[in-house]
Amino acid sequence: MILPEKRSDERGFFARTWCAEEFGARGLIDRFVQSSVSFSPVRGTLRGLHFQRPPHAETKLIRCTRGAIYDVIVDVRPESRTYGQWLGLEMRAGAGEMLYVPERFAHGFQTLLPDTEVEYMMSAAHAPDAATGLRPDDPLLDITWPLAIARISQRDRSWPLLAAEGAPLQRRRPVYRPMRNAVALKASRMQWR
Repeated sequence: MILPEKRSDERGFFARTWCAEEFGARGLIDRFVQSSVSFSPVRGTLRGLHFQRPPHAETKLIRCTRGAIYDVIVDVRPESRTYGQWLGLEMRAGAGEMLYVPERFAHGFQTLLPDTEVEYMMSAAHAPDAATGLRPDDPLLDITWPLAIARISQRDRSWPLLAAEGAPLQRRRPVYRPMRNAVALKASRMQWR
């Protein structure tokens, strides 16, 4: 989680939302090649869980610019000790927080308010042949979404279940449970959690 440091005065505030130097100094991706935005008019809309397979794996920087979301990431790195675990957190416009999603993590979110907008920065261009996903209602993931799903694309609804042959996470038996710990890092211009 990244919180831009706000400089406030009588006009409002100013905050830096991206700094290649600060990201690079922490060993994070410091080059993004694409920026996108999504808009969802209906509360309870679910998008995801999406990721791209290597060599097109992408890091994302996510920010809610209008409304509110419950954002979820799932570790899909078979060699990781947190493989198959997920982290969910709430993000609201105005709070300013951003979520850094490392490559080889699936990402999705549910809108908590109507007319919600989310901005994404990606480190790799969209590669349709490498795009895949996890079912957000997969019983093995057991993600606790805060609302009933009001809208979801047919594509997101139809990803294979993890227990099925051909599902994206089959190389090692994952342990599915929520991630619990976050690391706090502080910087002079941005706060890192």
